[in-house]
Amino acid sequence: MKLKLVSLLAATCVAAISLPAVASEDLAKANGCTACHQLDKKVIGPAYGQVSACYATKDAKKLVDNKAKLVKHVIDGGAGVFGQIPMPAHPQLKDGAKNAELVKIVDWIMKDVKATECPKEFKPK
Repeated sequence: MKLKLVSLLAATCVAAISLPAVASEDLAKANGCTACHQLDKKVIGPAYGQVSACYATKDAKKLVDNKAKLVKHVIDGGAGVFGQIPMPAHPQLKDGAKNAELVKIVDWIMKDVKATECPKEFKPK
C-alpha cells in the first residue's frame, strides 16, 4: 500500500512539474505560433531552439531585457533579426490575458526549450 502511494505521489509530482512546459507549448499552438515556428527546425521563422540559443544569457538583467525584446517583437513584428522574412505583427497579444499568454510562451522558449544553435543571419536589434 505504501509503495503504491509513493509511486502515485511521485507520478503526480512529475506530471505537475511537466505541466508548465506542456501548457506553454499548447499556448503557442493555440495562438498560431506553430504555423511559422517549430521546436527544433526552422520553418518560416526560426526554431524555438534557435531563439532560445540567440537570446540566452546567464546575466539575469539581460535575460529579462531579452524576454521583453521578444515579447515586443512578437507584438510589433518586423524583419532583419533572423533574416529578411518578416514576422507579422500580432497586436491582439498586446493587452490582458493574451499578453499574459505571450509572456508565458516567451518564458517557456527561454527556460524549457532546448537551445540549439544561433543561426549566422541573427542580427539583434
